[in-house]
Amino acid sequence: MSRLRALQGYLLLRLLLAPLMLWTIVTVVFLLLRATPGDPVDAILGPRAPAAVKEALREQLGLAQPLWQQYLNYLGQLLRFDLGTSLTSQGEAVTRIIAKHFPATAELGLVSLAIALGLGVLIGSLAAVKSGTAWDIAGRLFGIITYALPLFWFGMLLQLLFAVNLRWLPLGSRYPITETPPQGPTGLYMLDALLNGNLHQLGTAFTYLLLPAITLAIVLSGIFERIVRVNLKQTLVADYVEAARARGIPEHRILIHHALKNALIPVITVLGFTLASLLGGAVLTEVTFSWPGLGQRLYEAITLRDYPTVQGIVVFFAVIVVAASILIDVLNAWIDPRIHY
Repeated sequence: MSRLRALQGYLLLRLLLAPLMLWTIVTVVFLLLRATPGDPVDAILGPRAPAAVKEALREQLGLAQPLWQQYLNYLGQLLRFDLGTSLTSQGEAVTRIIAKHFPATAELGLVSLAIALGLGVLIGSLAAVKSGTAWDIAGRLFGIITYALPLFWFGMLLQLLFAVNLRWLPLGSRYPITETPPQGPTGLYMLDALLNGNLHQLGTAFTYLLLPAITLAIVLSGIFERIVRVNLKQTLVADYVEAARARGIPEHRILIHHALKNALIPVITVLGFTLASLLGGAVLTEVTFSWPGLGQRLYEAITLRDYPTVQGIVVFFAVIVVAASILIDVLNAWIDPRIHY
């Protein structure tokens, strides 16, 4: 009962701190955007537009107000759950932009995370079981190399190999422009095609998703490989594993039902931290592969100095990361009784 109360107190503390974390992120992004060179009015009208036209547009967009007033106005919008209106998308609401582009990012992120987890756990397990052998060395090299890989360079390399030279996979976009994409409630093309029972659309969506997902997954998989390898090595020499061997339990059952199960607990903790890397990696992946998700839209908004869109997307990502970190902490404490708060 005391453990449950401690967990409830920790959860309450995290929920109380979450608005403070979000406010800090909002403030930093707001100030950084306005500290960087460039003017949204110049991005919209061009540098050669008449000064009177520029000033009129600046007044219309609220950019002529003092910085503190712009900041207070923006905080007031956020308190009303209003992310503002895009400066460059013909007055489109930022919430609508997020709703339109987030499914593409979510689909890429979920598939990439699934591949990264599977690949990292497999290679990490082989390296731990074959400790001291070539498998172990290869696993360590895999973790180091994938962690150090520049994602955009690796993505372009895979595009040249599999899309340009071998022509095995398509290049750019999310679905062929000559075909109608899957229609459904989720916006996830593969899931909607599956719900509609359209195997052709499912295969097409998977083919277009495969190359960017593999690129992001390989870069992320090194994180899971290192965690699994280190923890599984420690678990394989634990007393309860030695006791299981003494009882004559087969080695593969010891690995799956005893050692690996406990070695994967830290992976759950890392998932929360990986989510931030996943969203950051999604931006680079989407730009590299012209994937029409929120990362690509964020890049375009930064280029055009579209303040409301940049701030809205960053706040949306921040909410996801904060909520996921809280959920991961609670889930980790529920799974592992050794954790106390």
